[in-house]
Amino acid sequence: MRKGEATRARIIQEAAHLAALRGLTGVSLNDVAEAVGLSKSGLFKHFESKEDMHLAVVEMVGGMFRDRVWTPAASLPPGRPRLEKVFECWLHWCEEDWPRSGCPIMALSVELDDQPGPLRDLLQKQLRAFRRTLIDEFIALRTPPLSEAEAQAAYFQLKSFVLGHADARRMMGDTDARRSAVAAFEGLIDRTARTAA
Repeated sequence: MRKGEATRARIIQEAAHLAALRGLTGVSLNDVAEAVGLSKSGLFKHFESKEDMHLAVVEMVGGMFRDRVWTPAASLPPGRPRLEKVFECWLHWCEEDWPRSGCPIMALSVELDDQPGPLRDLLQKQLRAFRRTLIDEFIALRTPPLSEAEAQAAYFQLKSFVLGHADARRMMGDTDARRSAVAAFEGLIDRTARTAA
């Protein structure tokens, strides 16, 4: 990686960490420039505008999420093995990869859900692709396969467990949150995997 590319990557990484803590609108160019040891004018050598930097943050966070949560599962057999690995990696992403802030995608979703525009469009596209991937894994969970509606409902529950885990752990200080989330997920998989009578 050339120096300019490395600097750009460092800027995006720092901006992502600040955005996870404060929201994108709470992060100024001065904040990011100071964090990476650049002047504000030096920052503009890498990004045309604050909005350009924000788009790069959303794109990077989405790519990191895919790499950390989906990629470790992709080589496993479809269905249960992949879903179990995804859930394990998703909890790790929330707990270990972003220990200061929690999941940045959750923070971005809350911030952008009622803000039409390119940032919301990009995040929504990323989330829809991941949702589609996991719905397909739920469909492959059993024979005969789940219907689309059943798989959508199962995905909804899985994501609810991740969100509930984050709330219990970070807001409520529940040190047993991971065990509760894993138990709920295992119950979902066991119920959903049973062949319909």
